[in-house]
Amino acid sequence: MDFNITQLTETLTFYVTQYGLRILVALLVFIIGRMIAKGVANGSKKVMLKASVDETLAAFLKNIIYYALLAAVVIAALGQAGINVTSFLAVLGAAGLAVGLALKDSLSNFAAGVMLILLKFFRKGDYVTVGGQSGTVSAINIFNTVLTTPDNKVITVPNSAVLGGTITNVTANDTRRVDMVFGIGYDDDLLKAKKTLERIISEEPRILPEPAPVIQVNELGDSSVNFVVRPWTKTGDYWGVYFAITEKVKLVFDAEGISIPYPQTDVHVYPTDKQ
Repeated sequence: MDFNITQLTETLTFYVTQYGLRILVALLVFIIGRMIAKGVANGSKKVMLKASVDETLAAFLKNIIYYALLAAVVIAALGQAGINVTSFLAVLGAAGLAVGLALKDSLSNFAAGVMLILLKFFRKGDYVTVGGQSGTVSAINIFNTVLTTPDNKVITVPNSAVLGGTITNVTANDTRRVDMVFGIGYDDDLLKAKKTLERIISEEPRILPEPAPVIQVNELGDSSVNFVVRPWTKTGDYWGVYFAITEKVKLVFDAEGISIPYPQTDVHVYPTDKQ
């Protein structure tokens, strides 16, 4: 019994002496290396933000730098612990290939996310239509883009669907054209109606003088003469102008005696002689 305890003690002493210092050094390398990696990544993000790099891109590059440095730290720590790094890298590469094949859709979203961030089709806060969905961009993540709809719903769209379809950025420019159509009856005074529309547009302070608003007869419809009204406004005022002009046209047309036709059906009944 004493022989077994002595042998066990000698064995433990051998392994502690042989490998204990290596493991301790490996732990120190990992802890210190991880701190350095985090510091370098955070510092790089601050430098990029000072250089006016997009915040989303800066955050993404920061993560790439951190995980790349962390991988180097892990490999260095394993080498200090006496592990054959070459064999480890070979195993890691094979495992990475298997994981890549299993997660090909996620990798597709990842690649699309990188392209979206680098090409800057839109930014956080823009109102966009992507992947068949519309909303304000809340976040551009590596795997998905998050939208918030006007009625406060949150929609998550995979980045591959965003990049693979048409991207419409509604708020990309500072100004927008408001397209409206108003109809009057065929018996109404066309020139009077046109001057009334011009007056309504000129009295709206949010409408820009340049480019000049367009007010023209667009169509002789089945039951109405239709005007196109196309003023320009700041992007943020678009819906306010649209609603205000629509309401004012109805009120002023009523006051001026100008009719706004609506679809209707005339039914004519003819008496027939009964035999």
